[in-house]
Amino acid sequence: MARIAYRRHPHSPRPATTLWAALTVSVLPFAAACAPAPPPPQEQLSAHTTHSALFPPGAHLDEPGEEPGEAGQPADWPGSLRPDDKTPEERIPEIYKRGRIIVGVDQSQYLLSFRDNASGELKGFEVDLAREIAKDIFGDPDPGRVDFRFIDSTMRTEAIVSGQVDIVVRTMSITKKRLEAIDFSAPYLDSSVRMLVPAASGIESTSDITDERICAADGSNVVDMARRTFPEQEILRTRTWTDCLVALQQFQTGALLGDETILAGAAAQDPLTTVTGEAIADQQYSVGIPKGNDGLTRQVNSTLERIRRDGTWDSMFNRWLSPHIDARSAPALTYRPEEPDDPDEPDTPDTAEGE
Repeated sequence: MARIAYRRHPHSPRPATTLWAALTVSVLPFAAACAPAPPPPQEQLSAHTTHSALFPPGAHLDEPGEEPGEAGQPADWPGSLRPDDKTPEERIPEIYKRGRIIVGVDQSQYLLSFRDNASGELKGFEVDLAREIAKDIFGDPDPGRVDFRFIDSTMRTEAIVSGQVDIVVRTMSITKKRLEAIDFSAPYLDSSVRMLVPAASGIESTSDITDERICAADGSNVVDMARRTFPEQEILRTRTWTDCLVALQQFQTGALLGDETILAGAAAQDPLTTVTGEAIADQQYSVGIPKGNDGLTRQVNSTLERIRRDGTWDSMFNRWLSPHIDARSAPALTYRPEEPDDPDEPDTPDTAEGE
């Protein structure tokens, strides 16, 4: 059986109101009085037709062959800054004095950062991480110590540079372009890039893609991965991953390309979809931090070390992600070499893993 096509066939007709609107028909007056006019004939829509006018708001459609940009290029990153022995008040006096930390997050990425419909509360792996960071700064588990700000995928770097937020905890991978503008913590979660497809589609790998349109969230480095992996496909760029899922459900796209941690949340919400087993690339998420704010970088990394050491990271993973993706450990905490304060002390190694 042929698989349903999710993109418009180049020769298929576009939706129209009616054919009769373009025709002039003469009707005798007495005939009109004797019987009601027949319903206008409806144009037969092709099985390939997609209602492009109903794309999610803010979506953009790239034609096949769009060249990948530089935004998604991996960075030659030397590593983050190792925590020092200073107190939070010494590392980040402004945030400490304010009494709360402003964190940029998503509110629609199920399992990672989402608003629970029943309680109205923000929940997820990244929400828990933000609260752990705040707890270590203020010595207080009060949720009010975190001021969450919701930012689009395309505005993550801008929100940090403009000072709208102190940090961003929103599935940010380290890329060359981002590294020019902001700093990063050590990685807090490993992921991989896969596809989310309808369970009945028969798609299991990239080689199974024929004329399906591919969807990815704009502002993600996955957009350029999609362009490189599928040069002959249309790429639908949406504002959020949730919009991509809606486009899949509305037959406006045939596959989502994204991080498995994000796609797992989408599959958990829609049991008629599945995540393919083929990994196209690997990803690591880090906390985005303003450029040059070394004290804040060291503070965040001190939390990442602590949650690895006391088992909090494992508890967070088991609570949110373990039922949906393969088991894994916390990523290695890789730090850059630094000049010692005392010239007689030996230099630090190039990389080190937190215990």
